[in-house]
Amino acid sequence: MGQEIFYSIIIVCLNSGQRLYDTIDSILEQTYSNYEVIIKDGDSSDGSVKTLAERYTDARLHVHIKKDKGIYDAMNQAVALANGTYFLFLNTGDSFYHAKVLEKITEEIKKLRRVGHQADIVYGNLYHKAQQTVIYASPQMNDFTCYRNVPCHQTCFYHRTMFDMRAYRTEYTVRADYEHFLWCFYERKAEILYVPVVVASYEGGGYSETRENKKRSARQHREIVVHYMGRKKADKYRLILLLTLAPLRSAIAGNRHLSGIYNKIKKVVYSNSL
Repeated sequence: MGQEIFYSIIIVCLNSGQRLYDTIDSILEQTYSNYEVIIKDGDSSDGSVKTLAERYTDARLHVHIKKDKGIYDAMNQAVALANGTYFLFLNTGDSFYHAKVLEKITEEIKKLRRVGHQADIVYGNLYHKAQQTVIYASPQMNDFTCYRNVPCHQTCFYHRTMFDMRAYRTEYTVRADYEHFLWCFYERKAEILYVPVVVASYEGGGYSETRENKKRSARQHREIVVHYMGRKKADKYRLILLLTLAPLRSAIAGNRHLSGIYNKIKKVVYSNSL
């Protein structure tokens, strides 16, 4: 029998062009090699997927072409095809931050295994290409962190058991990955490990960042947090964010000229909280 595949790197795409190739290239540059790449295409018409066989000969790349009902349905289709122990979802245009990301994440997972624990979710930090800054994740997961700042899916390695009972709920058209993280935390009691590694470079400007989807995101966020935390706790955290000028801080974090300073301050605050 062959070696068990440790990572399934999942890319869902539709008419992504060069951005798809850039993402694949960053994966193939990894020094750690025990992974597969699941490319789930929604029947692209731009020729980007049809030319993959000409560009790449790596046997770890597996292409599956099938129409889907949106990004989370596409992710669910990809999960059903994945064979790895851990899943990571990269959007087209995103990339690994450097060539040793998988090597470093693997070291941290093995450390935990040596003391008898399984990391159900391993997550790290994100580099935002448009803002040209590292966005630091909270090193601790609790109710307030889950309300305001869970790590994005590009930085989360999910043990496959986190998808055994159910996949993404596609009715949450913008927030299904957020809902799934909270389900893992509250319902599955997942063991979640933060590692101080910048995992991915995020392209920005994606599906969830359009004006209309930002409105949907806010509505879906409210529904999800009330479900998992209760209305009273959700209202309390919303008030805390308003009183601490969260909208202003979000504007500063999203400003290309100010975001670097803001995220450095956030890193210091998180370090002092440990």
